Amino acid sequence: MSGAGIRDLMREASAVGARLVQFPEGAITYPDKYAVSGGGREELRDADWSRAAWDVIREEAEAVAALAGELGIWTVFGSIHRLSGANRPHNSLYVVSDRGKLVGRYDKRYLSHSEISYLYTPGVAPLVFEVDGFRFGCVLCIEVKFPELFAEYEDLSVDCVLASAMAEDAPMSVVAQAYGAIYNYWVGYSVPAQFSATAPAGLVAPGGRWIGRCNSDGQPGLAVAEVDRDSPDTDIDVAVRLARPWRRIASAGLYESRVVQGDPRSDTRTAF
Repeated sequence: MSGAGIRDLMREASAVGARLVQFPEGAITYPDKYAVSGGGREELRDADWSRAAWDVIREEAEAVAALAGELGIWTVFGSIHRLSGANRPHNSLYVVSDRGKLVGRYDKRYLSHSEISYLYTPGVAPLVFEVDGFRFGCVLCIEVKFPELFAEYEDLSVDCVLASAMAEDAPMSVVAQAYGAIYNYWVGYSVPAQFSATAPAGLVAPGGRWIGRCNSDGQPGLAVAEVDRDSPDTDIDVAVRLARPWRRIASAGLYESRVVQGDPRSDTRTAF
């Protein structure tokens, strides 16, 4: 997805009243590992990042930020983030406020084998930001397969985790959906349109139900849905008001005082 494509969808999202729009991993640019390989397309080696058009990448990101300010819409989009000297870049998600200001950057912490071997520097920390009283966390692509990150965001009391990916991976979307059921928060799942036939982008509600999904026709588009703690939908209400608090109580040691101590052989339940 190019900067121009991002900006077109931002205008569409703003027109329907969206407060936040989420884009995939590498929405500005996501270079093929062989395209930047120091060994060319014949041999995979450490990436030669001098080939990257850093000025153009920055211009496109700044143009997205400027439009976010004009439209008054929070915008989350993926790109590569240049580091100083000979350090490899981060694979990142930028968070731009409705005033057009860069307010956060999430750097992918769990990289694929190729990414850690040849391409990127891993990040070190979660990112939480707030929009209209709702707390959002971020993960990137393969990180969907690391449940400890989603447990961490539960501990950080987020309302929604934004998972942006560059992957044609139907099971990954199922796993992302499962976190909505397990942790009873919203999960935004964003992938490029060319992968939509396999698993389109969308929003999972607390309880695990998809409440918005893009078309599966391979064309750029939006899934529009509401994040509402006071939703009249019964499954969302139960997940937010009852299930999530109960899970926290249970995880905090509710059952410890009920466990039978001593020699389990003396427990009559084990006898015939």
